[in-house]
Amino acid sequence: MADTPPRPVEGPSKSSLLPAKSWHHFVAGGLGGMCGAIVTSPFDVVKTRLQSDLFRAKHVGLSIEGNGAATVAVRRNLLWHFVETAHIIRDIYREESPRALFKGLGPTLVGVVPARSINFFTYGNGKQIIANNFNHGQENSWVHLAAAAIAGVATGTATNPIWVVKTRLQLDAHKPEIAGGNSFFGGSVAMVKKILREEGVRGFYKGLSASYLGVTEGTIQWVLYERLKKLTAGTQGKGGALEWFGMIGSAGTAKCVASLITYPHEVLRTRLRQPLVDGKVKYTGLWQTLRLVIAEEGVGSLYGGLSAHLMRVIPNAAVMFCIYEAALRMT
Repeated sequence: MADTPPRPVEGPSKSSLLPAKSWHHFVAGGLGGMCGAIVTSPFDVVKTRLQSDLFRAKHVGLSIEGNGAATVAVRRNLLWHFVETAHIIRDIYREESPRALFKGLGPTLVGVVPARSINFFTYGNGKQIIANNFNHGQENSWVHLAAAAIAGVATGTATNPIWVVKTRLQLDAHKPEIAGGNSFFGGSVAMVKKILREEGVRGFYKGLSASYLGVTEGTIQWVLYERLKKLTAGTQGKGGALEWFGMIGSAGTAKCVASLITYPHEVLRTRLRQPLVDGKVKYTGLWQTLRLVIAEEGVGSLYGGLSAHLMRVIPNAAVMFCIYEAALRMT
């Protein structure tokens, strides 16, 4: 009787709660998110200010002539918005100090590490669990979509308070020393106390409905990224610049398309997270905010800060996903 060949070692059984080495996604996602956030922080500040009506009057619609007179600026083409972003960065640098370009970086780092860790952990392991239990172990776009949606909801719920603090700090036009504390985290602590004092615990969950709406962005991004990775699969395993170019291109393209489709939710979320004005709340809910913004400023305002957003998120995604993939390969 012929010897029975040994059974190959398989991955975790369907009954396992999580696949083996599931923590690798957690660590790799956090590391990638941290590096991306640091590199692109100035663009994040500009984007947040352009999304808010508290700063649009300052940064958009007015220009100063040589004689000091203010005139209404003519609406420029799309290319001008990228130039405008550079001008705003220059103005913030001159008027508020270089450190102002990194306002909100403290809570961003505090938030982006767990946010990306949770997102990549939930998605990376979720797609395997869903595939093993509901699709005969095979991954496809529907599996990726379901895993991405679950990851988005989990991430948004867990980290919303951190993003509220970050947004409030970025909308504060005072110099960092005046805003509270001599460090990124000192200002964050002062802002946490202010929100608790003025709005209570509920203040930390403003914009959560818009965050849930924004789950569609992450879902589209993940599904596109997986599809584009398959298209560039021929470059994988070859090493060198070609393989990394395929990875960078997949991540950047997926983020660009997802952002263009879903961007208005970013503006609505920023408006909902704005501080009180004269002790009053202007934006009270998702649909009320949408109607009010369109009525007062027009549909175009739903794309305020888009150029700065794209200049931030595309390189951010490229850096984040490259570090994520590299970290997974090294572990």
